[in-house]
Amino acid sequence: MPNRTFSPALKPTAPPVLFRQGGVWLVALGAALWGMDSLLRVPLMGAFTSTEIVLLEHLLLLVFAVPAVWIGRRQFQGLSLRHLGAILFISWGGSGLATVLFTMGFQYGHPSVVLLLQKLQPLFVLLAARWLLQEHLPKGFGLHLLVALGGTYLLTFGLQAPFLGVSGGQVTGSLLSIGAAILWGGSTVMGRYLLTRAKMSFETLTGARFLFAVPLLFGMAAMSGSSFSNMWSGALHPEYLSVFLLLALLPGLLSLLLYYRGLSTTPASAATLAELSFPAMGVLLNWVFLDKGITVTQAVGFALIWWVVFRLSMRR
Repeated sequence: MPNRTFSPALKPTAPPVLFRQGGVWLVALGAALWGMDSLLRVPLMGAFTSTEIVLLEHLLLLVFAVPAVWIGRRQFQGLSLRHLGAILFISWGGSGLATVLFTMGFQYGHPSVVLLLQKLQPLFVLLAARWLLQEHLPKGFGLHLLVALGGTYLLTFGLQAPFLGVSGGQVTGSLLSIGAAILWGGSTVMGRYLLTRAKMSFETLTGARFLFAVPLLFGMAAMSGSSFSNMWSGALHPEYLSVFLLLALLPGLLSLLLYYRGLSTTPASAATLAELSFPAMGVLLNWVFLDKGITVTQAVGFALIWWVVFRLSMRR
């Protein structure tokens, strides 16, 4: 086995070495499966609300979540309030509310822009890691943050002044997507915290993420005035049932199992680069199947965000 002890002079070359590890490829594969989200969620929006789509997706995932949590129930014994808070944040914030915001983003905004804005997640990951894990921010983080915000502006408004010539729906979709990115970024830090500090298995954490989100989603659906009888009957229609099954199994269950398995052995710096497969795959599928391309200005905005993520990952 090769010696993995690096001298300080060799530390900058760590990312290429990390990419030869298996964990980072699991993260990349799991993130690539997330790219199917828009392809599967958009056709459901004419018949279901965003909350109903996420709720039905999680109900299907209970087939895995309940046995996974039961088998790993001993892992919950002795958890501190901080650990339990992290689990609820991942479940309610990351799996519940963030997915609803992300789904609503497709309803209001351009599907590809909603996906590309998810590359802001690493910035929120670094900020959350600084607050929760007391990690130092990379050198020059402030400047990189300004560049990323510039890329976000180009993705949302292009070269025009704010809100001029841009529909309210596009702005709303961008804000919803950024809200989802913040919650998912925080969930990444919480997940890494539970996998390494609380020693939870990736199967148990994945099951808890889905299971504990269900009561919240039921409450959100009830508050929004959803008709559960109409929701059930619509979901059982063969046209929609097959889509829900694919949504729950591919970008839902399989992607997170791969992602958390890879994250348990992959540093955040390498995982950040691997997650570029998420928007890349999503934009490609949108272009091929939904005929939703992006403008040159939006591509420049995404390139700026990608550059920031790459630079910060190399520094870490």
